[in-house]
Amino acid sequence: MMLRVVTQGAEARAELGRIGQRLADTQAQAEQVREILAQVQQRGDQALVDYTRQFDQQELSPADFLVSGSALDAAYQQVSPELLAAIRLAHKRITEFHQQRVPQTWVQFAPDGMVLGKRYTAVDKAGVYVPGGRAAYPSTVLMNCIPARVAGVERVVMVTPPGAEGAVHPAVLVAAQECGVQEIYRIGGAQAIGALAFGTATIPWVDVVTGPGNVYVTLAKKQVYGRVGIDSLAGPSEVLIIADGTAKANQVAADLLAQAEHDPSAAAILLTTDSTLAQAVAQEVAMQLEHHPRRLLTEKSIAHYGLVVVVESLAQAAELANEFAPEHLELAVAAPWDLLPQIRHAGAIFLGHHTPEALGDYLAGPNHTLPTSGAARFSSALGVETFLKASSIVAASPASLHQLGEAVVVLAQAEGLHSHAESVRLRLEP
Repeated sequence: MMLRVVTQGAEARAELGRIGQRLADTQAQAEQVREILAQVQQRGDQALVDYTRQFDQQELSPADFLVSGSALDAAYQQVSPELLAAIRLAHKRITEFHQQRVPQTWVQFAPDGMVLGKRYTAVDKAGVYVPGGRAAYPSTVLMNCIPARVAGVERVVMVTPPGAEGAVHPAVLVAAQECGVQEIYRIGGAQAIGALAFGTATIPWVDVVTGPGNVYVTLAKKQVYGRVGIDSLAGPSEVLIIADGTAKANQVAADLLAQAEHDPSAAAILLTTDSTLAQAVAQEVAMQLEHHPRRLLTEKSIAHYGLVVVVESLAQAAELANEFAPEHLELAVAAPWDLLPQIRHAGAIFLGHHTPEALGDYLAGPNHTLPTSGAARFSSALGVETFLKASSIVAASPASLHQLGEAVVVLAQAEGLHSHAESVRLRLEP
């Protein structure tokens, strides 16, 4: 069977470690990305023209980068009524979720007259990268553009690789317009990230860049971080499923394949207390792959980064899951809410047999742009916070300054910062 089943704890940890580090060596790609970014910074639009010809086999002039108004209008005629309705349902649910997450500016007034607080403001411009290539991703448009809009970003700029004959998939264009985004440029890859970070004559520079992509896009985001903000360094998708004997093998297998079909480097892992389920899932994966429309790609993922581990207990499964810190974690067990407190590290958690990860991909509400490759240990999903900055508010009264000022002088003198101390001492004089 293609999907490997292991039962030994040491072997399981070794395999999980290997899968977690599946894209650790990117030095060669990083050098290529560094050159691409340098060319975009130096040559602007012409570099974008050249790289679009080289990587996308499309001849575009700078005047062709921006998707035309007529193409935006036509997109609505090219999607089915059912797809438009689904996009609008997803838009509604995602918007409602993120509206509940907007932090509010606050201040507090101390008895001594000191006023402290935080003020939240949106960035001026956000750039959203929407991948192309193997599939169209209107869901990525919604998950990135909606929180930007909810946060209050006035200008959202979208970039996406040109498809066949230079076109952008109509579902992507419709999703963007439903989010109020009409500034869409047909540029992809690391060069698109460079354009958003540095700006060109045609494409504006932005404050924050979000959205997933291939290894070149991810490395480009890493290299421009500091000049712009980014959401995260998203690697290939991954799912880890914890299942007991109450799970159905065909459903678990479908959930594993739902991740594997994304990319040859995607990871699909099952931890189960039931050895019978383990074998049944491996067989189901093989059966469902037989007529899979993306079989070649999905088989590569399962063969290299698919894994079933038979564990002694759900507690051991939770321990292994926390070590792996998956992007997506499914708790396909009889009592998922009882297991949840044992989970410390996961990008998104899906509880119970009726909550496949695909529900979260499209319209449950929470964002599907999540930390990968173990980053769930220290980072979170994309949200409105990605597009906001928090400014501290401090306002001292004469009374509060006199109460606290001497301590500030002492601390400043201890650090050898004379003018720091003087700036307070002068205000303490009668």
